[in-house]
Amino acid sequence: MAQNACATAKFTLGSFLINTSTKFMRKGELTRAAILDVALDLASRDGLEGLTIGLLADKMNMSKSGVFAHFGSREDLQLEVLKLYHHRFEQEVFFPSVKEPRGIARLRAMYARWVKRVSVEVASGCIYISGAVEYDDRPGPIREELMAMVGAWQAALLRCVQQCIEVGDLKADSDARQMVYEMYGLILALHHDARFLRIPGSLERAGNGFERLIVSYKN
Repeated sequence: MAQNACATAKFTLGSFLINTSTKFMRKGELTRAAILDVALDLASRDGLEGLTIGLLADKMNMSKSGVFAHFGSREDLQLEVLKLYHHRFEQEVFFPSVKEPRGIARLRAMYARWVKRVSVEVASGCIYISGAVEYDDRPGPIREELMAMVGAWQAALLRCVQQCIEVGDLKADSDARQMVYEMYGLILALHHDARFLRIPGSLERAGNGFERLIVSYKN
């Protein structure tokens, strides 16, 4: 039932999946995967614009030409880092959540796992959030990829809220888009207060805010 209920959102999110299995990887593929792991760490800390071939080569103890052999350009590297980040977001947040029955249980799972991931990213940084700042007025493939990935997640949240309305967990006249907007606002506030301002108790406030939100829309 969970698979049918979120089929559309799951297909949209799943379109960004990449193969990270190491079972049958050759040496070159393993090297490429290792480069991407390090690149993701660097991009999370310094932003996608802070990711350079030279810095990555130093971290990997490789030559610049060695890194270039796996990625045609800096932009190609940045795009692959984005795909890896999105893949991990799916695996940690989306796919485990859709195993829950559709309705409020699934929505709670999606939000709880989202908050859990953000709590980890308080130390490392969130590529979705930093990327929005870096590329908000810079057209191009990276901005388009970021928009598509964030849009896919928002679409999944919207579908989940709509299902909550359909099964009667939320009021029939609930504005699903408004609820998703408010959920997003809570996450952005959490990231800002916990990472930038370092305010204690931010995680608890994010949880309390979500519970208040549920009450305001609930039957």
